[in-house]
Amino acid sequence: MSADWQHGLFGCFDNFGLCIITFIAPCYTLGKNAEAVGESCLTCGLLYLLPIGNIVTAVQIRGKIREQRGIPGSTLNDFLNSCCCMLCSLVQAAQEVQVPGGQAMARE
Repeated sequence: MSADWQHGLFGCFDNFGLCIITFIAPCYTLGKNAEAVGESCLTCGLLYLLPIGNIVTAVQIRGKIREQRGIPGSTLNDFLNSCCCMLCSLVQAAQEVQVPGGQAMARE
């Protein structure tokens, strides 16, 4: 199964509320992304507050989302997206794990 991201990297404004929340509290968005793939929301949210920890955690969670959804890509690509455009990367991943109604998808 191979699919693409539902929203582009710069599709932040496809969900304006999520964009604002991520701008104000990116640790919350990362925590919710982590929770959607079976990781600890609190731990990942707190790791976002640490230098280097934020990038490592964001790359790991983005990679898990890619793997679960069958999206092509690589860890290097995840790393570059997270370093160059962290907030857009977080929003893209959050939009991927949400259904149109805004509820997180159940783990498979």
